[in-house]
Amino acid sequence: MSHASATAAPVREAALRRRSRSRVNDESPTRAELLELVTAAGTVADHSGLRPWRLIELRGDDRLTVGRALAKACGARGDKADRGARRLLRAPLVIAVVSSPRSSSKVPEWEQESVTSGVAHLLSLLLDEAGWGVFWRTGSHTRDKKVAKAHKLSKNEKLLGWLYVGGSNEADRKPRKLIDAADFIGGL
Repeated sequence: MSHASATAAPVREAALRRRSRSRVNDESPTRAELLELVTAAGTVADHSGLRPWRLIELRGDDRLTVGRALAKACGARGDKADRGARRLLRAPLVIAVVSSPRSSSKVPEWEQESVTSGVAHLLSLLLDEAGWGVFWRTGSHTRDKKVAKAHKLSKNEKLLGWLYVGGSNEADRKPRKLIDAADFIGGL
């Protein structure tokens, strides 16, 4: 094994083990644990160091507030709205992933949004590696005005989705189906 392969092994192994966990229990990382993981996720490649992202930590009733806005955005009423509002209660911690683009003549907005996605992905990998169950939820209503208002987003910010985080049962870890990398790498 080459030196590069040996040093990359722990990261590669973590990536190969990672999988979305749609079922989690009521345990969640403490704020201090979350801050440590976000510090590490914040090292993602970021042209000009703009840090064009932020995360919103939703616990307790804050999840219902956002859930109600999401249910309204979906057009749900009555019992369906109540059920829809409870979707965010599937995990004890929900992290809203927000793209907060900065003014830059060198870094276009799409690239800044890619940085935000990178932070979210790296954070999900770090959470998984720390033993937490995590899955990234998106959907057509992430850009709805009601949902943006519930998150208190500024006019230039965009919600990219939510990381649902909770306790994970290690026995539930199933092997991932891996890609054939040769199908995705080619020459000119």
